[in-house]
Amino acid sequence: MAAMTSIAEMTGREKAAILLITLGPEKSANIFKHLKEEEIEAITLEIANISTIMPDVREAILEEFYQICVAQQYITEGGIVYAKEILERALGEDKAYEVISKLTVSLQVKPFDFIRKTDASQILNFIQNEHPQTIAMILSYLKPKQAAEIIAELPPEKQTDVTRRIALMDRTSPDVIKEVEKVLEKKLSSLVMEDFTVIGGVDAVVEILTNVDRSTEKNILETLEAEDAELTDEIKKKMFVFEDILTLDNRAIQTVLRQDIDNRELAVALKGAKPEVQDLIFANLSKRLAAMIREDMDFMGPVRKSDSEEAQQKIVNIIRRLQDAGEIIVARGGGDEIIV
Repeated sequence: MAAMTSIAEMTGREKAAILLITLGPEKSANIFKHLKEEEIEAITLEIANISTIMPDVREAILEEFYQICVAQQYITEGGIVYAKEILERALGEDKAYEVISKLTVSLQVKPFDFIRKTDASQILNFIQNEHPQTIAMILSYLKPKQAAEIIAELPPEKQTDVTRRIALMDRTSPDVIKEVEKVLEKKLSSLVMEDFTVIGGVDAVVEILTNVDRSTEKNILETLEAEDAELTDEIKKKMFVFEDILTLDNRAIQTVLRQDIDNRELAVALKGAKPEVQDLIFANLSKRLAAMIREDMDFMGPVRKSDSEEAQQKIVNIIRRLQDAGEIIVARGGGDEIIV
């Protein structure tokens, strides 16, 4: 790169290099401390290739950097909508759009950000009459607890439909998201990143279901199972993983261990478990049985991860059966204990 005369066609890397040159070595060194090694190398190379920077270019880069800093502060204080309104008043609509768009990409701000800070009951009033697919899309972007509160207040038949749509959701076109945002918040329609956004899926459903009350969870899973048993099974498997045994109390663990669990299968399951899980299980076994299982683990040598996970899943299935029978208590949604 020779003399810098215009910022219109500059890359972000080139602008960063000019900014650091302008700030001087001491401030630049402090900034480098917060960058990744590959970023430092790339920007250093850009700096090395710059021979001359015109004064107007230097000023333009500093002004752009200042505007982005101000916009970021506004977003922190009041969110995207607040930042956009303030910047439109100060810079005009076109310039505000340009600044916010750059910052949106750099921060990877999620669509529907303006409702993530809104009370769940208000959101419910806003979207409850929308199509289930639209509700599913919106809930996929909310915090799990927020989404759980909304799902719990939907009619039972709609709860299952929306949950199924979230679980089957994969990628949504930016154009579709924009259309939905226009209905919910016209001012945010231009802020969606021009890329396909990954949302929803089984993991999203699991996060939501672990935050709803047990009756809502049971209704959704039972109805969903009748419609799609395979999908329901996939969700159930992720609802309680083997490591979650750490959340059970000693009485619950002892109840689980009293079930028909083969000693060798327990040994295989523990081979792939974290040390703290192993210690907790052994602490709830008799000294003799714990010694036998430790001996089995030593003699069997390495086991395949898939074999260990299969053995762990069998124990998890027992835990879920005991939960459904009301024989054990588990920690749910923020530590509240309920019988399930």
